[in-house]
Amino acid sequence: MTRQEPVPVVEHLPAIRVVAQPAAIEGTATPDDSIVLRLAPDELLVLGNGPVTVPGDAHAIVVADAGWAGVWLEAAAATGFLRHTCEWELPSTRPAFAQGMVANLAVKLWMETDRTLILIPTALAAELAARLQEHA
Repeated sequence: MTRQEPVPVVEHLPAIRVVAQPAAIEGTATPDDSIVLRLAPDELLVLGNGPVTVPGDAHAIVVADAGWAGVWLEAAAATGFLRHTCEWELPSTRPAFAQGMVANLAVKLWMETDRTLILIPTALAAELAARLQEHA
């Protein structure tokens, strides 16, 4: 981000949490416009609005999760911010999902070719906004 650009706004993001048997997770049906993040072998975070179904696991947990906020950064802005705030090696291919510490905050990154989503628990949204402002 250059000084002339406004700092992007960290906004609430609708999400659905899915917990199910790992084999059933593979078959989870989500809307085409959603972003599906594999948090663990038995857990997904689906960004967007449902419906989400998990065939093959009658005991799957599928619940709305209002606890997430995020900000999309254009590729150049994301690269600049992450170069100064991330101590670990980022994935080299896109799309890619990664999670770890960035700017001393535990974040999740969804990296596309021309933009990156920085996802954070809603309670830390103001902290992320402050970090983005510091590095603007």
